[in-house]
Amino acid sequence: MSIFYVAILLFSGLIFARIFSKIHFPEVTGFLIAGIIIGPSVLGIISEEGVKNLEIISSVALSFIAFSIGAEMKISVLKNLGEKIILITIFEALTALLVVLLGCLFIFKYDLPFSLSLASIACATAPAATLMVIRQYKAKGEMVDILLPVVALDDAVCIIAFGICSSMAVSILQGGDLSVFSMFIYPIIEILESIALGLAGGFVFVILSKKMRTDNELLSFIIAVIFMLSAVSDMLNLSGLLTLMSASVLIANLGATPRRYFDMVDRITPPIFMSFFVISGADLNLAGLKAVGAVGVFYILARALGKYLGAFTAAKISGLSKKVQNYLGLTLIPQAGVAIGLSLIASREIPDPHGAMIRTIILGATIVYELVGPLLAKFSLTKTGCIEVHKN
Repeated sequence: MSIFYVAILLFSGLIFARIFSKIHFPEVTGFLIAGIIIGPSVLGIISEEGVKNLEIISSVALSFIAFSIGAEMKISVLKNLGEKIILITIFEALTALLVVLLGCLFIFKYDLPFSLSLASIACATAPAATLMVIRQYKAKGEMVDILLPVVALDDAVCIIAFGICSSMAVSILQGGDLSVFSMFIYPIIEILESIALGLAGGFVFVILSKKMRTDNELLSFIIAVIFMLSAVSDMLNLSGLLTLMSASVLIANLGATPRRYFDMVDRITPPIFMSFFVISGADLNLAGLKAVGAVGVFYILARALGKYLGAFTAAKISGLSKKVQNYLGLTLIPQAGVAIGLSLIASREIPDPHGAMIRTIILGATIVYELVGPLLAKFSLTKTGCIEVHKN
């Protein structure tokens, strides 16, 4: 059945992407809608068990997505924008955390452990949908140069924030002392180890890729390196996202013919990315929208507000153009993989009913963010001149 499901994923993705492109919607939105319709929530062509059996496709796609993001990060660009990118990333992530935290504490009167855990997950931004929109419309310009590094670094900030907040939450619940190591040192060590693994893998790639004799050998070698780094980071409980982004950043800047490497990868990724987003749509449980209630609606709006205000403020302080100030925050709305993973950890650490509520809120919010996010990304990139209107 798995091969049949893969065929259904691709057929439905093609059909809905064509339909949505006719009304000037991003293809990724069509992929997600296709998944929802063929998934367990609507037609049930692909069952819940079928979705789980296809998880390997999601893992592969996320690996390629991380590798692709790092490929766009040129040292020359980072030198010019480095401080601004770091400032924007910290502001947009932590402002979202603060807005959600204050609302949970003072509007809904939830306890501190629940509020901290939920608010820390608000930091995360999903890069996949935004990257797909950039690729589909071949977006280029100041906004893209800022956006790609920000979404790449965003998960590093989120991992640190979640590590600190979840440690505080668990310590408060257990009545214990807060550990500086568990709150600060351990998350930072995990990030540094992930980056070190990626840089080591990238360096090995740069050396060995010169020995590949044909394009077929080189493509096979690239895929093997991506899969190996992803597998090793998973075995070591490190961030595969940061590992692969670090590797591709090094390759993009030190490789003999970096553009050739990434162009080869780009030839095989479209059906993988399409399958990933259709699966993501199929995995979204529409019943979760009803379950989140008022606090779920608040989370969706408060996180979006925090992302926008944080990005706007940092862009203004950094002296970026008015267009970037006004629209950058809208491109940071999508939230998916990392947030879902962190919500699972939070649901295990925070006793029910609050632990289960965090999981439900994040899953429900994901449905909204992943459907609205690509539309906002396209709108913002068009307004900032990164997408040429006559090409749409």
